[in-house]
Amino acid sequence: MAEVGVQLIIYGRRAQEDLEGVFKEVSNAGYKGIEAGNLFELKPPEEVKRILGENSLLVAGMHSGYGDVEDEGRLMRNIGFLKEVDSKYLMCSGVGPGHGIEPYERAAETFNKVGKICRENGIFFCYHNHNWEFAEFEGVKGIHRLCELTDPEYVKLCVDVYWVTIGGEDPAEFIMRYKDRAVYFHFKDGAPGSFSELGKGIVDIPRALEAALRCSPGWIVVEQDRTDKDPFISIKESREYLKGLGL
Repeated sequence: MAEVGVQLIIYGRRAQEDLEGVFKEVSNAGYKGIEAGNLFELKPPEEVKRILGENSLLVAGMHSGYGDVEDEGRLMRNIGFLKEVDSKYLMCSGVGPGHGIEPYERAAETFNKVGKICRENGIFFCYHNHNWEFAEFEGVKGIHRLCELTDPEYVKLCVDVYWVTIGGEDPAEFIMRYKDRAVYFHFKDGAPGSFSELGKGIVDIPRALEAALRCSPGWIVVEQDRTDKDPFISIKESREYLKGLGL
């Protein structure tokens, strides 16, 4: 069974300024792990690992941007962080500058190289989708062109079920289409232009979860970009919702 983690984006700057307090809340809300950027850029490795250990938390994965993987020096620093905290998933959002289908085609070449480096270091490189990858250019959607041109062995997917929905596709169908590379998931809910706790938006979470679990993923990570509530309340509500679905 997949472990359940939470993306720290919901805490905003507090995640950078009060890591101990945030980790304590995440643990108390019932999560096994966290996803964030390179935490060693915030605090020394020994301190990060101490705070994780004191709260019985793991690092589910690390989220990065295109520039963080395109630059080999930054890539290797981030791989070093993941290895140091015994995590295996590096997420990347975005394909670099440009318009149309060409940025996806250029990124595919980069991602194949990055993915190979990651696998050689015991890391899974995962592309994280938003909704804009589902825009069509001459009848071709960016996300599908990217998957067509990348090696499934080296380039996996972090499927964000909310953004798949907003992009106009069915998350469960998308997951099964790419089941050979769907290894990590962001479970997010809401409506166009807004975010909510799981089960309160337009995303068919039960069907998406059923499909995701068929892929035997390492992690299901709850992500809520923003909340009008105390973040602890929001992440706890989403965790309880997943428990109601058997996770």
